[in-house]
Amino acid sequence: MNRKTNLQYLSNGQKWDIMVIGGGATGLGIALDAASRGYKTFLCEKGDFAQGTSSKSTKLIHGGVRYLKQGNIKLVLEALKERGILFKNAPHLIHNQEFIIPFYTWWDFLLYSIGLRFYDTLSGKWSMGKSKNLSRISVMNKLPNVKTEKLKGGIRYFDGQFDDARLAISLAQTAVDYGACLINYMETTAITKTGEGKIRGIELIDHITGQTYSIQGKILINATGVYSNAIAKLDDAMAKPHLSPSQGIHLVLDKSFLPSSSALMIPETPDGRVLFAIPWQNKLILGTTDTPVNDIELNPAPLKTEIDFILNTASSYLIHKPAYKDIESIYVGLRPLAARTKENSSTKEISRSHKIWVSDSGMVNIIGGKWTTYRIMAEETLNFALKKSDLPFLACLTTQIKLHGYTEDKPYDYTAIYGSDRVSVLKLAHSDEKLLEKIHPEYPFIQAEILWAIRNEMAMNLTDLLGRRFRWLFLNVAIAREVAPGVAKIMAEEMGMGENWQNDQIKEFYETSNHYLAAAAH
Repeated sequence: MNRKTNLQYLSNGQKWDIMVIGGGATGLGIALDAASRGYKTFLCEKGDFAQGTSSKSTKLIHGGVRYLKQGNIKLVLEALKERGILFKNAPHLIHNQEFIIPFYTWWDFLLYSIGLRFYDTLSGKWSMGKSKNLSRISVMNKLPNVKTEKLKGGIRYFDGQFDDARLAISLAQTAVDYGACLINYMETTAITKTGEGKIRGIELIDHITGQTYSIQGKILINATGVYSNAIAKLDDAMAKPHLSPSQGIHLVLDKSFLPSSSALMIPETPDGRVLFAIPWQNKLILGTTDTPVNDIELNPAPLKTEIDFILNTASSYLIHKPAYKDIESIYVGLRPLAARTKENSSTKEISRSHKIWVSDSGMVNIIGGKWTTYRIMAEETLNFALKKSDLPFLACLTTQIKLHGYTEDKPYDYTAIYGSDRVSVLKLAHSDEKLLEKIHPEYPFIQAEILWAIRNEMAMNLTDLLGRRFRWLFLNVAIAREVAPGVAKIMAEEMGMGENWQNDQIKEFYETSNHYLAAAAH
């Protein structure tokens, strides 16, 4: 997957069947679906792939236990099926995660035991393991540091865990494998139309080179998530907002606060949500919140009230209680929820189901949903778009498509994220002793992976690399800032850039990393 190669398609006058704006989970899923059906497919993303919401999730591929409580069985069934399909098609990127709910009253023990048995039943053939009641001692053994006072026991269940940004890169690579043209840092600046007011194409600007492009296509799909309203305004200045975004934050702590391979699920917080404490990449993730927001920002700031809420809720379940000083990183994502129907509705009550519609000009829009259901969202969006066009209808194939890097062999280290590409990464590493050197002594990443990300994963700058190809920005901001100058130097040498570029990259990365510090809260 090489950006320069893909740019050549824009210079040869190629006319497209499908044009997709947005390189998050939904847009990438649509690009893969369209290309694999045989349509000439183009996707542009104004930043990096998964730069927004799609790299800032709770890292779960799950049915959504909490949606059962809301009575949204249809969404749970859909998500459980999609979870199973994704496990089948990307076993190198997703693994089975055990969750434990501790109980402090017998009523809760009965209520959630019944609820999770129902969750098992809904899973059907896509089950990842049956739930099981646990004794008090078992809970204490599986969740060291969990509060033991009045603890009655617990129940375990299973869901999926993944690295969201890495899955996005795999989706992009798979779409390219099927012939799609995907380009990051390519912003849509205008939508062109025929004399009858129907979509003709889009105007683009390349934020890497400054060059502008004009392309044409038959179907235009707006899959920009929280930026959907802005793209809709390009299409129609009078377009009404369809989006009601909410903000969710996650705190990253040292794993010593829950030294276990099991995750803690708090089934009901004081405001009626759920909270997770999940082991991830040798850290502990606490989250999430659900706060309505009006402003759409690339790097939204956490609210102090959100941080306090998570710390206070987690502290009521943990003996060794986390504090501000223990936060190693904070990341904030914006959810593209369908607009609320009641003015005073809280976002936790707004459906996570997706919404698809077409504008008068013919632009197809998709919002809502969640990572787990990206594939079915893509299928339904493309089917909807095809029915509104004169393109021949070709059947969806993505339930059977193995994602790039597919392998059933899982090495017992972090290189599993590369899947079958792991062999090529290691071959590159062994081509030069220097490339085998660690980037930081506390982490296993080696210098060869920097070159691999640039050559094969469209990493264009320091934040792409340290934020999404490697996840240091999400794991430990201090170490990410420490390695930044050295990584920028290696990138500059590989990309043929000078010292000024290096300095600009370091400055921009430090500014971005400030948003991941607890001090960013307001």
